[in-house]
Amino acid sequence: MYQVALIVQYTFQAIYFLMFIRIALSWFPHDRNNQIIEFIYKVTDPILEPFRQLLPTSMGIDFSPIAAFFALSIAERLILRLLF
Repeated sequence: MYQVALIVQYTFQAIYFLMFIRIALSWFPHDRNNQIIEFIYKVTDPILEPFRQLLPTSMGIDFSPIAAFFALSIAERLILRLLF
């Protein structure tokens, strides 16, 4: 059971890391056709898109990553709590 919890934690950490990179990429010009950047977008878009539809962009600021981090944190805690 401990190994499953570790896998869950590492998976969520990887998602957090990719989302952080995605946020940082929005601050700098980048080539969306780059394979690594394309991978980051493919992984993070399904997570961020529902929050983009719920939260309006206010003055050019996208608050969906904040909501996604919050929701992912709750999901991680719930999954780990169900495991133990």
